[in-house]
Amino acid sequence: MALPRELALDPARLEEIMTTQWNMRVATVGPGTRINLTPMWFGWGGGQVYFYGRGQKVVNLRRNPVCTILVDRHEKFPELQGIMLQGQARVLETAEDEAADPHLAAVRLQMGRKYNGGHGQAPVPDPGPFAASARGRNRRWVVLAPDHQVSWDNTRL
Repeated sequence: MALPRELALDPARLEEIMTTQWNMRVATVGPGTRINLTPMWFGWGGGQVYFYGRGQKVVNLRRNPVCTILVDRHEKFPELQGIMLQGQARVLETAEDEAADPHLAAVRLQMGRKYNGGHGQAPVPDPGPFAASARGRNRRWVVLAPDHQVSWDNTRL
């Protein structure tokens, strides 16, 4: 059953949620048919979701790039708002791939500001960009350019 169109988030509200919420959940297909579902920090740029991941998520996406990302806010059902994005993720394998991405530099700045002090340390006035880069075998930036999107705003019920 599809959600009624009148429950969808308007573009401004969708943009606001995607740039201010701290956590998303990314679902990848693990070994065999198991789903690997993981909360992650993320950035939003050019209509795409960016995250810096390591380990099993990256291994899974190299093997099968299909993934689903969910970003939501509020706990109580009448206030719940969310965005589900589906598509094929792209792993940025090298520093050259990162440099060639037209939105990654802006996303790094966005994430540097958003997560400033996020590990319990005191925020700094100008945190600079989220500086993570490709390293080792499985620490990589991942980009999802969604080919399917569903959103809902239960305040409209």
